[in-house]
Amino acid sequence: KQWYQRRVAITAGEQIDKFCSRLDDLLLVEKQFTFILEDPTGNSFIENPNAPKPDPHLKMEHYIRSKDDEDVLGITEMKENAQEENEEENEEEKSQVVQNEESEVITFEAMCNACGKEAVCNMKEVQIPFFKKILLMANVCDHCGYRDSEVKSAGGISEKGQRITLKMTDSDMDLDRDILKSETATVNIPELEVELTCGSLGGRFTTIEGLLHQIKDQLESINPFSFGDSKTPSDKQSGGAMSSVIQGIQDIIDHKILVELIVKDPAGNSYIQNVYAPDEDPNLTVEEFERTAEDNDDLGISDMKTEGYEEDTS
Repeated sequence: KQWYQRRVAITAGEQIDKFCSRLDDLLLVEKQFTFILEDPTGNSFIENPNAPKPDPHLKMEHYIRSKDDEDVLGITEMKENAQEENEEENEEEKSQVVQNEESEVITFEAMCNACGKEAVCNMKEVQIPFFKKILLMANVCDHCGYRDSEVKSAGGISEKGQRITLKMTDSDMDLDRDILKSETATVNIPELEVELTCGSLGGRFTTIEGLLHQIKDQLESINPFSFGDSKTPSDKQSGGAMSSVIQGIQDIIDHKILVELIVKDPAGNSYIQNVYAPDEDPNLTVEEFERTAEDNDDLGISDMKTEGYEEDTS
């Protein structure tokens, strides 16, 4: 049948041959090509062969699902059913905002990121000494038990970016320092050749030790091919670069080694505690830098219009 179809549809057969030939070229990597994997569920993965270092050829972007995506995944129906159930169960309490004046915690209703049902979000504004105000948010879902937390800057984007460098000299003191890593910041440990890129872990307000634990867990979770049966023979013999990095992070936590920690934030909303405040910290350096055009694009500044925007309305 195939030879008959090729005689009937000669043009289509030639096009198929050309396409198959191009696929063969891609398998041999004779030419550079771009491979785009788009997954509305967010459950796909492409291995980073340079992990834990960033892959210069690999770019991951998050986007908000469209209405069509949610319809295909069945999320729209789930949200509608959850909304109907919540309206029936909490008709009187819907959209109620409760503020505890004593603790200044604001509680309001939100949607659970896991099951799509109604959840509770607790938000509190906190003033970090010698820095700025931040928003601590914690979401709790009574339906599925999902919990998560997030930290946001209560202010805007600073005029310049900041690079904060901490040279550890005392594990007991330095691991106990408070650190605010905004969602726009990168974290780099040169001695281990590890870099946590922008967006990883989201916003976090914790201690240096707490952040190291989260980085360790993150590396183990996003690089599944580096552990267990997915290891290559060379990984099993040498222990693998990823295993070495994770062990190095554990050594920092266990007070075995001292390293340099660099937090670079184009938005200028990150912070490492100065334990000598209000005096200068000899082991802590804060440098300001001019943002690049790429930084402004990532922060959305390039698309902002603060003057004359009324003229564009029609």
